[in-house]
Amino acid sequence: MGEANIHIFQINMLLKNIKLVIRAKFICPCPRGVFINTNSIPNTSDLNTIERYLKSIDSTGNDKILTPWLPQSKSYLKITGIPYIQPNGNKLTSDDITTTIKHLELFEPVNLAAKPRVIKASSKSNIAII
Repeated sequence: MGEANIHIFQINMLLKNIKLVIRAKFICPCPRGVFINTNSIPNTSDLNTIERYLKSIDSTGNDKILTPWLPQSKSYLKITGIPYIQPNGNKLTSDDITTTIKHLELFEPVNLAAKPRVIKASSKSNIAII
């Protein structure tokens, strides 16, 4: 059994003993530290538990263990083909888009970093670009 597999087993036993459902799937070193893949998204408590375990390993210096963090990404989405002037005669607003997005199951796990921008596709068009 490799060293990484031993650590996975020990982390998972620790998580199981304190009655957490999250489990480590694999561990590998990476340029910014240690990458740990889990079966679900860890919360702050889960991250703190894993950090305490990593700091307890003799071969790992405490100074090498930084605060754990979850990777984050920002993506951009361009939506076209939505009428700029709504059936009620009002212009489409970013609040209209935000409200709609919050009610769509597709966007449930998405957090908007900023308000959507609504731009009219051209001066003679009734199509918006979000």
